[in-house]
Amino acid sequence: MSANGGTKAIVAALLANVGIAVTKFIAFLLTGSSSMLAESIHSVADSGNQGLLLLGGKRARREATPQHPFGYGRERYVYAFIVAIVLFSLGGLFALYEAWHKAADPHPIESWQWVPVVVLVAAIVMESFSFRTAIVESNLIRGNQSWVRFIRRSKAPELPVVLLEDFGALVGLVFALFGVGMTLITGNGMWDAAGTAMIGVLLVVIAVTLAIETKSLLLGEGAEATDVATIERAVTDGPEVERIIHMKTLYLGPEELLVAAKIAVPACESAEELARGINAVEARIRAAVPVARVIYLEPDIWSATAQRAGTGAAAHTAVATPEAATPQAAVAGADESHAGG
Repeated sequence: MSANGGTKAIVAALLANVGIAVTKFIAFLLTGSSSMLAESIHSVADSGNQGLLLLGGKRARREATPQHPFGYGRERYVYAFIVAIVLFSLGGLFALYEAWHKAADPHPIESWQWVPVVVLVAAIVMESFSFRTAIVESNLIRGNQSWVRFIRRSKAPELPVVLLEDFGALVGLVFALFGVGMTLITGNGMWDAAGTAMIGVLLVVIAVTLAIETKSLLLGEGAEATDVATIERAVTDGPEVERIIHMKTLYLGPEELLVAAKIAVPACESAEELARGINAVEARIRAAVPVARVIYLEPDIWSATAQRAGTGAAAHTAVATPEAATPQAAVAGADESHAGG
């Protein structure tokens, strides 16, 4: 659902931004307004970003290969990070440069004065429809999360990116309308430069926010605490497992979670019985958390002594390490044997 919803929101934003970019460029050519130029470049950057998100989603669906055995799901995170870079450089930095350039020569808008106002109002209306689509699609998967938590914790990057881009576009249009309107009222081009600078600062802040959140996904995030608890219950909800010795989770992509755990199992009479038990545990995990598609379970025999030592294995099944050969380890082993006897 999140992938389909994300695609629908991306396409809606792409169509809106292409149309808006064309009208803004025409308005800039007629009026010479720096706010209109900054908004034109902003819409071009957003259009390119939506194209990047669509490309990332397509490439992420490629089959796994020997070189990439876990597939290409994280490619969606890579393209989302590129979007943040494009928004920062092509959108934010260009707007700040244009504001500086306009401040050096703050000429008023002398011709076609009504054009930028009409274009900006029309752009606000079109951008609002795109933003509404992103909100509707996000609400399908957001649940009872706040918007801030949804953007920060979502594993699928497309909807948060489109939400922030559309929000930034709407606020940027208001800034541009403010700069253009004050320039027309006062005849002072410094208001146009101020509106352009506000757009630049806004885009830089949004780009940095996107980069920080996407970086966390690129580094690798584990499952949410609620999903971890659900997986733990699924593992231990049966006679096959006595307890979880330790467990780790990692998102390989927005819809693929890796679960790796060392589990304590009761004594078995055959390897076939052990294998059936592990398969039953895997089936329970996938039923409880469907996104958990890659599961590795390592069976062991639990030992309280080993648990205190942090080895995660029973004392009589643990493999000796070089440290175990030291005199201190030998003394400790002798003490443990004596205590056990």
